[in-house]
Amino acid sequence: MSRVEELPDDFDESLHLNEAPAVPRDLPQPGFDAFAASNETPFPINEERLKEVQTDPTAPNMPPAMASVKSHSNDELLAMMNQTPLFMTDIENAGDEKGENPMLDALTALQNEGTRGDVAQSFKDQGNEAVQEKRWIDAKEFYTKAIAVIYAKDDKWEEPEDREVENKLLRQLEELSHINRALCNLELGNYRSCTLDCATTLKLNPKNVKAYYRSSMALLKLEKIAEAEDAATRGLAVDSENKALQTAASKIAERKAAVERAAARKKAAAELERKQNLVLSTALRAREIRTRKTNQPPEMEDARIRLVPDPLSPESSIEFPAVFLYPMDAQSDFIKSFSELSCITDHLDYIFPLPWDTKKEYTVAGVECFMQTVTGGLIKAGKKLPLFQILTGGKVEVVDEMVRIFIVPTAKTGAFIAEMKARKTG
Repeated sequence: MSRVEELPDDFDESLHLNEAPAVPRDLPQPGFDAFAASNETPFPINEERLKEVQTDPTAPNMPPAMASVKSHSNDELLAMMNQTPLFMTDIENAGDEKGENPMLDALTALQNEGTRGDVAQSFKDQGNEAVQEKRWIDAKEFYTKAIAVIYAKDDKWEEPEDREVENKLLRQLEELSHINRALCNLELGNYRSCTLDCATTLKLNPKNVKAYYRSSMALLKLEKIAEAEDAATRGLAVDSENKALQTAASKIAERKAAVERAAARKKAAAELERKQNLVLSTALRAREIRTRKTNQPPEMEDARIRLVPDPLSPESSIEFPAVFLYPMDAQSDFIKSFSELSCITDHLDYIFPLPWDTKKEYTVAGVECFMQTVTGGLIKAGKKLPLFQILTGGKVEVVDEMVRIFIVPTAKTGAFIAEMKARKTG
C-alpha cells in the first residue's frame, strides 16, 4: 500500500492554469512512430464488406489495420469502440450481443480489488497524480470516487487483516480526499463546493490549516469578505507562521479595504444626492413650480432638473431638460439645458430654420408657443418671457423633469387648439 500523503499548497499562491501539463510517461517517446503501419487490427475484418470497398482487383491489398477500419460502417465502428474502455461513452451498450464485456469486467474487478482502504487509497493516489499534471477535472473525479468508497453502505471489498488499522486509514483518506478535492474545486472556480469540502475537512480535523486557507480563498472569490477574514484568522490561530495563510489574510485585507472605500464613496454620493435633491426641491417650491413623475419616464441619460452653478445653493439658477414639439408636422427638438432665466426665442434663434421645413412656415416671428395646463388645457407661452415666469404659479407642471413646449405656425394655431380640445373631451 502506498504512503498516505496530503497535497502541498505550493501552487495555491498562483494558479498557473495555462501552463502545459507534464507529458505522461505512457505517451510515445522520441523515436517511436505512433502512426507507423502495423499488422495489428483494432477491429475484426469484415471480408464481405471489404470486397465492396476494394473494387479495383489490381490495387494492392490494404494494410490489416486499415482494412479492419474500412470494412465497417461508421455506426459499426462507434459501437465497437464503445466496447473498449478507453473510448467508452455508454456503459449500458458496451456489451456484445450477449451483453458481456470481459475487458470492462476485468477492469471493474481490478478497481474493487483489495480492502475498502486499498481501493480508496488507489483512487486518492490517482487523484494526486492528476493534480501534479494539473488535470483538475480528472483529479476531482478520482477524489470523489475515493470519498464514495469510504462512505459506501455496502461493503463489497476484502476483509482487512487489522480492522483498527483499516479504520485509521479510512479516517485519514476521508480527510485527505476532501481537502484535496477542495483544491480542485478552487482551481476550477467551484468556490461554493470548495467551501463545503473545507467544512467537512474541519469537522474531521479542526486543525487542518489547508482547509482554512482554501476556504478563505474561495470565500474571497465569492466576495464573502467577512467569512473569508474569519477563516484566515482561525487558520492563523492554528499556525501563525503559515505563509499561505499570511498571504491570504493580506489579500483579504486589501479587498476589504477596497470594498469599504467603495462603500464609503457610494454612501457619500448618496448623501450628496440627497442634499442636492433637498435644495432643488426647496428652490422649486420657492418658485411655485409644480413637478410630477409618472411610472414610465422617458430615457434622458444624464439630463435632469438641476441647480447651476452650485447644486447645493438655493441661489443658483434652475435648468430644465426641454423638448420643443412641432405637432402639426410630427417633429421635435430636444434641449438638454433650458435655464429658467432664458426665454423660448433664445433657443428658436439657433434652431430655426428647421431642415425639414420645406414650406418655410417656422420662423421666430411666425410661430406661437403653447404649454399644457395641469387640468389638460392650454396656455399661450410668451416667447420672450423667462422660463421661470411661464412655469411659476402652478398652472403648468413639469412632468418627468421635462418641460414640453408646443411650437405651432401662426396660421395653424386654430387647427391645433381645436385638435387639443377634441383630445381633452374625447
